[in-house]
Amino acid sequence: MTLAIAPAQRQALADWLTHLRALDGAAANTVTAYGADVGRYLDFLARHREDPMGTKGLTALPQADLRAWMAQERARGLGARSLARALSAVKGFTAWLADRDGSDASAVLSARGPKYRRKLPRPLSEQGAREMIDRVGSLPQNDWIAARDVAVVTLLYGCGLRISEALGLTGAAHPLPEVLRIAGKGGKTRLVPVLPVARAAVARYAALAPFDLLPGAPLFRGARGGALNPRLIARAMEVARMQLGLPATATPHALRHSFATHLLSAGGDLRAIQELLGHSSLSTTQAYTAVDAARLMEVYEKAHPRA
Repeated sequence: MTLAIAPAQRQALADWLTHLRALDGAAANTVTAYGADVGRYLDFLARHREDPMGTKGLTALPQADLRAWMAQERARGLGARSLARALSAVKGFTAWLADRDGSDASAVLSARGPKYRRKLPRPLSEQGAREMIDRVGSLPQNDWIAARDVAVVTLLYGCGLRISEALGLTGAAHPLPEVLRIAGKGGKTRLVPVLPVARAAVARYAALAPFDLLPGAPLFRGARGGALNPRLIARAMEVARMQLGLPATATPHALRHSFATHLLSAGGDLRAIQELLGHSSLSTTQAYTAVDAARLMEVYEKAHPRA
């Protein structure tokens, strides 16, 4: 579908996305999603309003037009969470325009998004995480592939890495140091301590791997020597969780959630966990306090004699 966006607005959108990439360091997926959200918004305005607008008209837009756009998005099936993200993108674009043009965009920027209930992370139990790692290592018939899969899932759980971060490591990371420098979302760099068990798992994989793990090449390899496809780790966990009777939420990302939740349960500082996970906002990390409280109440209700 061709979007009905005026040339000046289209150029402004392109300039804003370039700004996000270059100056704000936004992740590529975020830039793509924001571009699609704002593009649909501009297309709606072009069709909704009879008078053509330049970029300054976007900053002076009344909230009635914004509400009409949100109503259309909901009508086409957009969920509250996705609409909230789209509104955030529109506000970011509008604020950038207002700053560039020296205009007042308070009406747009004060618009409220839909309320939605934040989904809580679904971590594995400590026993479940250990069983998952053990079971993943028992699935492949080839010893080096089994060692590879164990090394990856151990990094996810032991260091709280995203799957993309673990698979983004190169041969230069071997042998693993006591502290890893990880480039996370948006190019943000963080330092992550590496447990001895994770260093040992990667060392065992490296010793068995039939490929030269050169500094500039991927550390984790597929069967033919190319970069390991994350789908293979997800598939191994799918098989393992079915064998263990774990829920469908036992995914690679759930191991990262488990890392954070178990640290918090052991008395970890929330700010420190935020740094280890690479969250830009503490509010994202605070979701784990709700998880911890929910687990505590579950144990309480099962154990209390009057429950």
